[in-house]
Amino acid sequence: MSSAPITVQGPVLIAGGAGYIGSHTVRLFQQRGIPVLVVDNLSTGHRDAVTCDFVQADLGDRAALDRIFAERKPRAVVHFAAKAYVGESVGDPAKYYRENVVATFTLLEAMRAAGCGEIVFSSTCATYGNPVRVPIDEDHPQNPISPYGRTKLHIEHMLEDYSRAYGLRFAALRYFNAAGAAQDASLGERHDPETHIIPLVLDAAAGLRKDIAVFGEDYPTPDGTCVRDYIHVEDLADAHLRALAKLQGGASAIKVNLGTGQGFSVRQVIEAARKVTGLPIPVRMAPRREGDPAQVMAGGTRARDVLGWVPARPGLEDIVGDAWRFHCRRRGQ
Repeated sequence: MSSAPITVQGPVLIAGGAGYIGSHTVRLFQQRGIPVLVVDNLSTGHRDAVTCDFVQADLGDRAALDRIFAERKPRAVVHFAAKAYVGESVGDPAKYYRENVVATFTLLEAMRAAGCGEIVFSSTCATYGNPVRVPIDEDHPQNPISPYGRTKLHIEHMLEDYSRAYGLRFAALRYFNAAGAAQDASLGERHDPETHIIPLVLDAAAGLRKDIAVFGEDYPTPDGTCVRDYIHVEDLADAHLRALAKLQGGASAIKVNLGTGQGFSVRQVIEAARKVTGLPIPVRMAPRREGDPAQVMAGGTRARDVLGWVPARPGLEDIVGDAWRFHCRRRGQ
């Protein structure tokens, strides 16, 4: 992370701060001496990932939010709390509209009632849908193809409307593929079920699954497998800190991509894991999955230009190596 001084006024309410990206962001804020309150319903988060002030509550519970704002008086909000499984969103869209869109509306209304006017929102590159050009910059058309992506885009639209009507200052950070773990191996990915490729590949390396499935080997990419932009979770945390500092410095609306601008294929991820672990990783070829684009990579320089943000750990082996150390520590290896 950059050592440049970044000033943020707290306390900051971090919704979903017991989750993967949220817990790394909480850790960074704590390291910078910023007072933090985590609000999480623990439906997918982990209580042991939080070592600061914590309230177990659902963002859809307006009475609970009103009590939190009245008692803790947060100056700003960083919002990670959401459901994030694309396939699940297709099968149960009501859950995603309720827990993503309706819950965020409830949060925004509680903020408005309490006079809390700054929010950094965890958005996604899924708001773009299938890319019409690669790399994807912030001006790329937003045409999401899943209820998950649509709910995130609806929230971006809500933020824009609240900004125009009520003066809300917001940042919407559109992630590409979050990956990696804390460099000290204290925090990392613990999804259930796990769907991200790097922890799945590491499970195969450790013998916790018999192989890793590669979905499609005939894409128009250098090695025939899908290419994605992997961004280190600690770099994502740094971007949230910078975005909040910009809002508190007077910025009214920030919408930026968070990615490295470079893509790695599924085969490259597997080879990096073999190199990092020194272990064989059995591979099973499988048919393409419907809706998987050949390449998804971030473009544009807006995050650098607006936030002064440049990924500190963009290398694939750095990302995989940090994830492997967390994987080993978690299993006592």
